[in-house]
Amino acid sequence: MSRGIATGRIIETDADVAEGAAWLAALDPRFAAALAQTGPLPLRRRDDGFEALLSAIIGQQVSTASASAIWARVVAAGMHQRDRVRGANDADLQACGLSRPKVRYARALAENELDYSSLRGVPDEVVIAELCKIIGIGRWTAEVYALSSLGRADVFPSGDLALQEAAKLVFDLEDRPTEKPMAQMALAWSPWRAVAARLLWAYYRVAKNREGIR
Repeated sequence: MSRGIATGRIIETDADVAEGAAWLAALDPRFAAALAQTGPLPLRRRDDGFEALLSAIIGQQVSTASASAIWARVVAAGMHQRDRVRGANDADLQACGLSRPKVRYARALAENELDYSSLRGVPDEVVIAELCKIIGIGRWTAEVYALSSLGRADVFPSGDLALQEAAKLVFDLEDRPTEKPMAQMALAWSPWRAVAARLLWAYYRVAKNREGIR
């Protein structure tokens, strides 16, 4: 695993995820029990850049199955490429399954001059703040991008409903925690909060028989 002064730990390999999972299992026996059910956790790494961020936008507030179906149509139409989105009309994008708001968000992203490579060397909160300046990108989308595309080891998307539901089950909570209590709970899992997210997503898949994130 690499480490930068600004970025902290970066998850690059399955071994990195396994190290974080072992740390969490030693920290809390409830994580150990969950890990026994999920088995080895997925790496969940993808390239960074326009395509990855557009994919995260498409995944907002829809099921993983719907997001996957829409993304497949986007790719088939070539609309995963920035220049194609910039040249498309609303009808082209809506034909791929994008809602009117997401057409607007896709356009805003395509028109933005964000230097994706510059995000690789800055702290997590700077990444999130820069991404949230773009129309249609909120904290959840920015955190998912930081986790999956930049490999940040200590990012936790506490507003994610699947993570909240999995935490309720793993920790035997009376109610599903909302975003702020979830974020507070996750503080104890630093510096491996992103691996905790992977573990909880994996547990959600086992418990609910469906994916919590694409």
